Amino acid sequence: MVKVIWSEQALDDVESICFFISRDSIQYAKSFAAKAFEAADQLALFPKHGRKVPEINKEEIREVILGNYRIIHRVTATKVVILTIHHGARLLDTAKLD
Repeated sequence: MVKVIWSEQALDDVESICFFISRDSIQYAKSFAAKAFEAADQLALFPKHGRKVPEINKEEIREVILGNYRIIHRVTATKVVILTIHHGARLLDTAKLD
């Protein structure tokens, strides 16, 4: 088991996404947040779950898909760092992740 660490960027992303969703449904916003944190918690047990981020193609930068969003994380021997949560329809700025 490894430690899961959330970057400030990833926490800001969750907050922004939930704010956007809450304009239509507070319940769906809460559900999204719970699912995002649950998906990240699963990475403690299965850190290499998901696929390599195609735009970067490095083994240590991986992603898990949650609905329309990509939970992008970096895997090391002792931890998983959640880097960002990114909408799948938007272009990914890889400079921030490398």
